[in-house]
Amino acid sequence: MGETLRSWKELPLSALPFKLSTEFKTGDWRTFRPVVDQEKCTRCLLCWVYCPDMSIVWDGQRISVNYDYCKGCGICARECPVKAIEMVKE
Repeated sequence: MGETLRSWKELPLSALPFKLSTEFKTGDWRTFRPVVDQEKCTRCLLCWVYCPDMSIVWDGQRISVNYDYCKGCGICARECPVKAIEMVKE
């Protein structure tokens, strides 16, 4: 018999019953986009944690937004405790 997997993370990508969201650019759906004020940002990463589209990018020093996948829901702006993210009309 085959070896037992210890975690779903050990599955090959071909075994997943769905396509990964990074294959489909969905950012053209939005009417508002988040803009990060780097001066106000405390790098708490709550925006990254709560983003349902995984479009918040943390490079180790700065927060940015991958607009290819951001749908403009505004959750990042609502969760930011210092209001460093503003939603602006496209």
